[in-house]
Amino acid sequence: MILGELEKLALNYFWTVSGADAKQVHEYFSEQRGGSLNTIQTTLDRLFKKGLLDRQKIGHAFHYSAANSRKAFIGQLILSVTQDFVSSDEDNLLAAFVSLSSDLDDQQLSELEATIREYESKKPDRGSKS
Repeated sequence: MILGELEKLALNYFWTVSGADAKQVHEYFSEQRGGSLNTIQTTLDRLFKKGLLDRQKIGHAFHYSAANSRKAFIGQLILSVTQDFVSSDEDNLLAAFVSLSSDLDDQQLSELEATIREYESKKPDRGSKS
């Protein structure tokens, strides 16, 4: 998925707030980079149409929020990039993650292991091996 610079900035903004309307987003970005309210409205509409923002009509304005967490979005990006190169019966994706992990320091590896254990504990029981 290709995102413009303002779209990336807007997504990052929505991962730090629970939600906002176009005027609030415009106020936030006008201090940093300028731009018109119309540009912000168009950007938010594009992100909504791409499924990256949710929106709800409140009064006369749409109130936007992130459709997914940052982690979920990055996971979707990885899957969309790799799906054309990895079949379900290959372990190339897993091998790629192992290759990437070789650049991690001991603390980062420990955090990765803890994250994997956390995700495993949240998965539904896949049947016991008794």
